[in-house]
Amino acid sequence: MEGYRLFLALLASALLLGFLSVLFALVWVFQYREGLSWDGAEAEFNWHPVLIITGFVFIQGIAIIVYRLPWTWKCSKLLMKFIHAGLNTIAMILAIVSLVAVFDFHNAKNIPNMYSLHSWIGLTAVILYSLQLVLGFAVFLLPFAPVSLRASLMPIHIYSGLLIFVTVIATAFMGFTEKLLFALKNYKASPPEGIFVNTLGLLILIFGALVLWMATRPQWKRPPEQNSKLQQPNGGTEESAMTDCSKAEKADVEFNSEAAARKRNLKLDEAGQRSTM
Repeated sequence: MEGYRLFLALLASALLLGFLSVLFALVWVFQYREGLSWDGAEAEFNWHPVLIITGFVFIQGIAIIVYRLPWTWKCSKLLMKFIHAGLNTIAMILAIVSLVAVFDFHNAKNIPNMYSLHSWIGLTAVILYSLQLVLGFAVFLLPFAPVSLRASLMPIHIYSGLLIFVTVIATAFMGFTEKLLFALKNYKASPPEGIFVNTLGLLILIFGALVLWMATRPQWKRPPEQNSKLQQPNGGTEESAMTDCSKAEKADVEFNSEAAARKRNLKLDEAGQRSTM
């Protein structure tokens, strides 16, 4: 794998930033926003940012780059598909629960639903993510779709996944600003909560940038299934694959030798027949 150490450094940085983003979200709601509950109060709304950051940002980001982890190249592609789909399913469940918390809080407080651009784009991202997940199961995980269909839809699947990820991050930024404008009367004066949430936004921004960089570098792409045993992170080769190649070459030599011997025997038989006539 080209640039293996750089990949590890970026991966470690992304994981650290992802964990910090989730931690910052928890500190935000417990330090400044009354914690978490499910009673129709503001603490119920706080589930929304925590679950979105945990699932829709962090877990979805890991699901995007899970194929790029070089130590998984020895695993079967089917296993990695299940891991990829499982992570996305968890992210989807957390996103749905976060939406339920928002609607339940709004209904309890008689606050209108779906009036802001943040809510429009956020719901659109959830719907597109659901479609992406269902189509991914149907086309790439279940064994019924033809290979030609999978090959034609793969670029669309990859592009839409990255687009949804970017859209989720942008929607989170809109939600941060909207919440702070509603909750803080002195937001323009840069209060501690405002600075803290702005820092959380920067962490998510850098995390998203690292995930996108790792996901779009061609040298870090998982090798094809038939070649995955040949390519290792240190650039080495598998002995079993070399043995298979040598066996194939040996079989070809034996086949060619046998064919040549048959040809010679046929010529000798013809010569013997002509000599006896």
